[in-house]
Amino acid sequence: MFPASRYSIQAQRCIRALKTVQAEHAPPQHYTWRRDCSSAVMPRITSHYTIFPRDKDPRWEGVEMERFADEADVVIVGGGPAGLSAAIRLKQLAKEQEKELRVCLVEKASQIGAHTLSGACLEPSALNELFPDWKERGAPLNTPVTEDLFSILTEKYRIPVPMLPGLPMNNHGNYIVRLGHFVHWLGEQAEELGVEIYPGYAAAEVLFHEDGSVKGIATNDVGIAKDGSPKDVFERGMELHAKVTLFGEGCHGHLAKQLYRQFNLRENCEPQTYAIGLKELWVIDEKKCRPGRVEHSVGWPLNRNTYGGSFLYHLNEGEPLVALGFVVGLDYTNPYLSPFREFQRWKHHPFVAKTLEGGNRIAYGARALNEGGYQCLPKVTFPGGMLIGCSPGFMNVPKIKGTHTAMKSGMLAAEAIFPKVTAEDPASETAGLHIPEYEDNLKKSWIWKELYAVRNIRPSFHNYFGLYGGMVYTGVFYWILRGKEPWTLKHAGLDSAQLKPAKECTPIEYPKPDGKLSFDLLSSVALSGTNHEGDQPPHLTLKDDSIPVANNLAIYDGPEQRFCPAGVYEYVPLETGEGMRLQINAQNCVHCKTCDIKDPSQNINWVVPEGSGGPAYNGL
Repeated sequence: MFPASRYSIQAQRCIRALKTVQAEHAPPQHYTWRRDCSSAVMPRITSHYTIFPRDKDPRWEGVEMERFADEADVVIVGGGPAGLSAAIRLKQLAKEQEKELRVCLVEKASQIGAHTLSGACLEPSALNELFPDWKERGAPLNTPVTEDLFSILTEKYRIPVPMLPGLPMNNHGNYIVRLGHFVHWLGEQAEELGVEIYPGYAAAEVLFHEDGSVKGIATNDVGIAKDGSPKDVFERGMELHAKVTLFGEGCHGHLAKQLYRQFNLRENCEPQTYAIGLKELWVIDEKKCRPGRVEHSVGWPLNRNTYGGSFLYHLNEGEPLVALGFVVGLDYTNPYLSPFREFQRWKHHPFVAKTLEGGNRIAYGARALNEGGYQCLPKVTFPGGMLIGCSPGFMNVPKIKGTHTAMKSGMLAAEAIFPKVTAEDPASETAGLHIPEYEDNLKKSWIWKELYAVRNIRPSFHNYFGLYGGMVYTGVFYWILRGKEPWTLKHAGLDSAQLKPAKECTPIEYPKPDGKLSFDLLSSVALSGTNHEGDQPPHLTLKDDSIPVANNLAIYDGPEQRFCPAGVYEYVPLETGEGMRLQINAQNCVHCKTCDIKDPSQNINWVVPEGSGGPAYNGL
């Protein structure tokens, strides 16, 4: 998608050949760590330059480090619904007012939509604003919702819950979509308008002017060996400078984390809280398919104090497809819980199994979700840049929807930016334009009204009765009062701080997968199309290589083995046979960021791998 030959000469100048060759792996480096007067030789896990700076590494002496730089009016990081909507709206305004505007968008996936995963039940409000003629343009919204079911599951039975008009999860007027296909379509619309799109380029670094304002971004270097040394084919990334840079990396973006610290953007909000969502796509018996049917459930297999639930959507895509998934709040407390295995167990419930039996699973993936809502929204503007979409966290959790709010945030950003970047004198006190009007417009929009109304639903689950107390609260204070109660509840705090020590918890015995409804982890990851260049530093970096064994394994029995949905982390015996070590299988990573969020030691820092690496989702 988006081949270079279809770009302007200016855009082609911006693209550089990324060539990597498979090199022999260097011998593993080792270090010695001591604990309780004993010593063990441990292989070094982390070799990334963000932990071990190159200026202190003699292997990098004499290596050419100059980067090619290019200029644009606006640079957008992330080719999801927010980034593409912002790009489209900017070019629409430029066309309406007959002004030249260069908009560049970089996306780490090899194709637009290849890293996109969502349920997804799309509310078309923002799409109607962006493209009133979306039907004529061929937007892939093929399945209008025709039926809404909501259930509380016990181990063997289903308790139906009426879906009353006005409840957040009522889907009348919405569409079941394969969000990757929808995002791909948005990319085509953006390209037609003249947006320069660069898939396969991961934004690895934020660049700053001397006055501290954002100058732009740098894409990742390529040609670095697994041990952190330069290969013969090493090539520096490129710099993209802009008057304004929009960060739409999605949930828990690694550049956004830097910006939070740099500009103290989270000073006046609560810590963000998250969930992990796992999804599969199945082809089922045609007689069982009910296109337009939406099913949601809560309850089994989770206990009442673990937030989560499931979805099962029947698609109209020319074959009998269902999209199904399971969401678990990352504020859970038992380190033995495995979101992946809870998902596999859920499929054996009689109400779910009857749909899947005789079917064939064709895709799998996972991603983290923002769940903090209104209370956790950071400041979204700063000199030279803005946060849009799921990066700051505009997801409406009770609706289980964030695409419409992400798109609208991108459009609002574009409308605030356009008059500033096209003005002869933008009247900015900093080199990178500071445009606080974006945040002002957000607070006047339906996004703010929508998130404020549901602000107490998610934190209301933090009570003795858990799930059931939260449902009662929702019925009373949302359905009757529409969120107008004069108080705002708080979340529990950082998800990473919620795990209890393993000795205080009961191990969870999960049934073995049967290979028909439930499956093992590695065969699931194989269906995600995930691939990374093998000879590169692991992008799952550790601030301290000794902490996983000394803290996570010793206190929490290695929870990263269970909360990772891709088998990236495993504890294996040392070669000496004495003790254990953490092994990171970075090539399995599906870029969900769960490890960075849930790690109880906050020792894992997820950074971007070489561009084009990661999952290759087809319409998830």
